[in-house]
Amino acid sequence: MARVERRRPENIAGDFYVDDTCIDCDTCRWLAPATFDRVGDQSRVHRQPRDDAELSAALAAVVACPTVSIGATEQHDLAEAVASFPSVIEGPVFYCGFHHEASFGATSYFLQHPDGNVLIDTPRFNGPLVRRLEQLGGIATMFLTHKDDAADHARFAAHFGAQRILHADDMGPDTRDVERPLQGVDPVPLADDLTVIPVPGHTRGSACLLWRDVLFSGDHLWHSATLGHLATTRTYCQYDWQRQRESVELLLDYAFRWVLPGHGRRLCLPPDRMAEQVRRCAHWMTTIP
Repeated sequence: MARVERRRPENIAGDFYVDDTCIDCDTCRWLAPATFDRVGDQSRVHRQPRDDAELSAALAAVVACPTVSIGATEQHDLAEAVASFPSVIEGPVFYCGFHHEASFGATSYFLQHPDGNVLIDTPRFNGPLVRRLEQLGGIATMFLTHKDDAADHARFAAHFGAQRILHADDMGPDTRDVERPLQGVDPVPLADDLTVIPVPGHTRGSACLLWRDVLFSGDHLWHSATLGHLATTRTYCQYDWQRQRESVELLLDYAFRWVLPGHGRRLCLPPDRMAEQVRRCAHWMTTIP
């Protein structure tokens, strides 16, 4: 649990606080922006929850936080917040919550699909979440966007008997048993409406998953609250920045409304406006040495 003696001095006075174990993953800030923001390189409480909706969002952030860095001086029942995950984003697309520290707090998603449900990257292996996923039909396939956000993949695969998919260029000692390693840079259909799109750049084996008009983008692409448009990061590009820019441009061959990233903010726009955002991102990347 968060420790009140480690409460950041930047927190406003009151019930909720963030302690100094925060890893700046941004989860609480997009889950409960009315309560959390950023000062320095960590989150803090900038305003205490004012109503039931803000309180529910803050409690969801407590549950989702990968490092248990959010605390409260008052007693709160977390049962409702725990039960809220996975939460519906749209239709059969869910946000899993329960971020994992080993993935630096990456976001994971669940897709109910008639050919078999898909888990995109992995949350913490948490009992209530696992039971809820069982109620939703289990997991047939685990799509790992890249090597950094695999976390509890082995536990989920063993529990659900799921087939894991990861590009071979991102396989390592912890993922050598992945059932379906992908090769090359050509798109790979998993179903009539489900396609893997290799996007090397952030890592050599980074890949996106496109379901209809929803793009699960891993750490390849996200909406930047600071810049106000789709972006990525030069700082954490582990393979090749120029190749990543080319991979961003590659996405102009596809039409989608949603960008659901592993890190950063999600974005929903009509496909034509989303394409404009992709072009803007690619151009912006040319300005970063």
